[in-house]
Order: sequence, then structure tokens, then C-alpha cells
Amino acid sequence: MRAGQPEPAPRAVLHGGDLDAARARFPGAPEPWIDLSTGINPEPYPLPDLAPEVWSRLPLSSEERRVRHAAAHRYGAASPETVVSAPGTQAIIQILPRIVPRARVAVLGPTYGEHVAAWRQAGHDVVEVSDFDAARAANVVVVVNPDNPTGRIVPADTLRGMATRLDAADGLLVVDEAFADVAPAHTSIVPDLPPSTVVLRSLGKMYGLAGVRLGFVVAQDTLAQRVRDALGPWAVSGPALAIGAEALADDAWLRAALASLDRAARRLDDCLAASGCTVLGGTLLFRLVAHPDAARVADALGREGILVRKFSYAPEWLRFGLPGPEVAWARLERALGALRGAERAVSSS
Repeated sequence: MRAGQPEPAPRAVLHGGDLDAARARFPGAPEPWIDLSTGINPEPYPLPDLAPEVWSRLPLSSEERRVRHAAAHRYGAASPETVVSAPGTQAIIQILPRIVPRARVAVLGPTYGEHVAAWRQAGHDVVEVSDFDAARAANVVVVVNPDNPTGRIVPADTLRGMATRLDAADGLLVVDEAFADVAPAHTSIVPDLPPSTVVLRSLGKMYGLAGVRLGFVVAQDTLAQRVRDALGPWAVSGPALAIGAEALADDAWLRAALASLDRAARRLDDCLAASGCTVLGGTLLFRLVAHPDAARVADALGREGILVRKFSYAPEWLRFGLPGPEVAWARLERALGALRGAERAVSSS
């Protein structure tokens, strides 16, 4: 940031998962709330038994190495040394703009709002662009792949081409692969990592353990070390390291979970289409839909104790995560059915 330049004002970013606000707005809604506003697996990885000492002592370097080995295996990284463990990917989104010299930053959107906010707050010149052609003047390009909320996937070859261009200009490509676990295997660029590229991966979404706060950076050695230095010692708790290492090494659980998510996503598509929503995209963990009166749909669901994600920049959009147990499916289907019935009654009157 230039000397004497005022600090950019923080910009609030709306997120899903704010059940406190939902309860305040709909105090008469039935409990428990069904939170469909986030893209988190509703059937989480079963927590392993943890040794009591992981709660009472500082994390060991051997425990941190273990989780990096597991992450390198899971994501196809060339070496555990290219993997950095972090207390959630949000922490990395905040840190990266602070360790990169001031730059022109292009964020491929619409997408997760924290990327624009974090780079702008750190004093960079930030624009949100709709395609790579509009990003050609940028020194840093940020892509969420698959995108949240649209589910758009940028081909890996396209990303590698962008990385090559940025590397030649001493720039940086940032690829947020928080939802890549539920995308086709060829989506991730980690197994053939380009130069001048940082990839973010999340444990919480696919494994349904958002409260653990564990994420990863994959980058070439020098860049990985810069991130590691910025995080400092003991960045990830001992329990999170232990849980992450177990979960990421469990290939059988992942295969079964992906099959279950595929069935659930198809069921959700049918449910949403029957309610008058148009499915626009998404991933196996969430669906983006359009409805001509989306705000009314969200409010009607809120009164039934069901929280969905709205978008200020696209008021006709809603994002639905997956219900978990059958009782949650029944409540959603009943609420959407009642809404559709009311619409038909109005149209026929």
C-alpha cells in the first residue's frame, strides 16, 4: 500500500449459515432449523477417537506432517512439502493478499465474495470479471473452481494457460478448489501444478466438518513456505490435525459418500423442479436455482424453519444445500409442496 494512503474500508460479505439471524427474523419457526444455506455435506465423516493428550498439549510437528502427507495423497500433490495446512481456507483467503505485493487483481465472478473483499481490504486494485479476456491486464487472477454458487468449471488446460502467462509476468494464479472433491477428477490442477499458482482445498465441505476449521494450500516450495511463514507455528489445532489425517486417508468412505451425494443431488433437483424452481447449476453439495419470486420463496421456507441462501446481486437466485436425514427431506418437500399449492391457488383465482 502506498505511504499515506488510507486503509480501505471493510466491506461486509453476506454468508450462509447464519442461524442466529434466521431465528431472529422468524421467531415462530419450528425447531430444529434445517440449514440449507451452506454447501456442507449433511452426512459428515465419523469422528475418530482422539487421544486425550491432543487436547492438552501443543500440536506436534509429526502430526502436522501426517496430515500433509494425507492431503498430498488425497489431492494428488507432487510432495507433502508443497502442502500447507491452515485453520480453514478462509484464513488463507485473508492471508494471501497480505503477502503479495500490491497488484491488479481480477476475480472471476460471480463467486464467493470473500475473495474480492480480502484483496481489496489489503489495498490491491480489484475488479470482478466475467471471463479471462477481461483479466488480461491483471497481475493476480483468482478463480473458484468449481464456482460457488454457479458450479461453473474452468477446464484445467485453460487454467494452466493463464498460469503460464502470469508466471511470465511475475504474477500469480489463485485457484480455490473448495468444492473440487465433488467435481470430476480432471477438474483439479493440483496433480500437474503450474508455476506461480496457489490452490486452496477445504476439508469442511466434502467431509461435513466445517467446525474443525482445516484447509490446505498447495503451491510450489518457495510460495508454500511464504504461506507457512505467514501462518506461524501451531496454526492448526491438534484435534483438527488428527481428524484431518484420518478422514483424508479413508478412500472407502470418500467413494461411498460421493455415491450418496450423487443420489441426494438428483433427488433435490426433482424436488426443486417440481416446486417451480429452475435449476441453473451447482455441485453435488448444492444447487443454484432461479425463481421469479425468490425472496418470497426464501421467506416462506424461513417461516418453516428452513434456511436457504439468497444473493443481493441476483435477486432471482437461491442456493439450496442438501437435507440430511429423511425427516429433513420430508420437511423440505412438504414446505415446497405447500408453496407450489399456494401459487396454483392464486393463479386459478
